[in-house]
Amino acid sequence: MTPESIMEFGQHALYVAMLVAAPLLLTALAVGLLIGVIQAATQINEMTLSFIPKLIAMALVALIAGPWMLRVLVQFTRQLIESLPGAVR
Repeated sequence: MTPESIMEFGQHALYVAMLVAAPLLLTALAVGLLIGVIQAATQINEMTLSFIPKLIAMALVALIAGPWMLRVLVQFTRQLIESLPGAVR
């Protein structure tokens, strides 16, 4: 296993991790920003107010994007396992 192949594997693993985490993180960011604007406009400073909408939105996104996320992770894992015999030389 060459250092280049290890670096390539690491880069691909980080890319897959970012790709899979992006829908949930962007949803949490958008809902948090929206709730923050509403709280600023109404001057309600309750910290727990944003928790339930974020939780519901992230659950919906996980239901919608979950199969795609799982497919990406399975494809990455399959590719990793298939490349193991060539990496062990």
